[in-house]
Amino acid sequence: MNIEDEVLNHQDKKIKSLDNNHNQTLEFDSMRSYDEYCAIAKSLDVVGDRWTLLIVRELSLRGASRYTDLRNGLPGIASNLLAERLRELEHAGVVAREEAPPPIATALFRLTPRGEQLKPVLDGLFRWGVPLMTEQKPDDAVRSHWLAGALDTMLVDREPDSPAVTLELQTGDQPITIEARDGVVHTRLGPAESPDLTLSGSPNPIMGVLLGVLDLASAKGKGVDHHGNPAVLDRIRGELEATPG
Repeated sequence: MNIEDEVLNHQDKKIKSLDNNHNQTLEFDSMRSYDEYCAIAKSLDVVGDRWTLLIVRELSLRGASRYTDLRNGLPGIASNLLAERLRELEHAGVVAREEAPPPIATALFRLTPRGEQLKPVLDGLFRWGVPLMTEQKPDDAVRSHWLAGALDTMLVDREPDSPAVTLELQTGDQPITIEARDGVVHTRLGPAESPDLTLSGSPNPIMGVLLGVLDLASAKGKGVDHHGNPAVLDRIRGELEATPG
C-alpha cells in the first residue's frame, strides 16, 4: 500500500506514517474550527483550510479525477497533504471516492451533490479574482483549465443573433477553444477545428485582450500573435470590474 492509500484509508484524526520514498515521518493534525455558530464560519470549517477549495475547483472543472490528476492540477501541494485534505472532504460529504473499473482500475474522486453546491461559490471567486490576474508573477503556475474556468464566467456573447464564431487560445499547457453561439459562450480544452481567430502567447496579455484591458496592438508588444478576424473579440470580449483602492 502506498502512502496515499494509507493516509486516505486511515480513520484517526491524527496520523503518522512513514514515506518510504523519502524516509520521512509525515504528521497530520485534525482540522481547526472557528467554533462559531455562523453559517460562514461553519462553511470555512469544511473548505477554509489551505488547498481545500482548490481541490474542489479541480473536481468541479475536470469532473471525476484520479489522485495523480489532482496532483498535476495542484502544483506545489505535498502528496501527504493532498491525501489528508481528500480524507477530510470525504468525511464532510463533499467528495466521494470510488473504484473505477478497468482499464482505469484506480480510485476516482468526484464531488458529491453536496460538493456540487459549491460551484456558484467557485464562479463568484472566479469573477472576484479575475481583476487580480492583471499581474502575473514569473513563478506563477498556469493550467489552461484554470483560465477556461475564469473565462466561462467573464465572457459574454454580445451578438446572439449572429452566426457562431470560434476563438482558439494557444497558451497555458494546452489550447483552449471558445465558442459564441446563440447568446452563450462556451469554453473547452483542446484545439478548434477551424477557428475564426487564433491568439497565441503568454496567459497574462491574452487574458488582458479578452477582458478589454489590452488592444491587439498593445498585446503584440507583449508577445501575443493573432491570426484571423479580430472582430471576434468585439463579439465575446468580457469586462473587467475595477478593484477599489
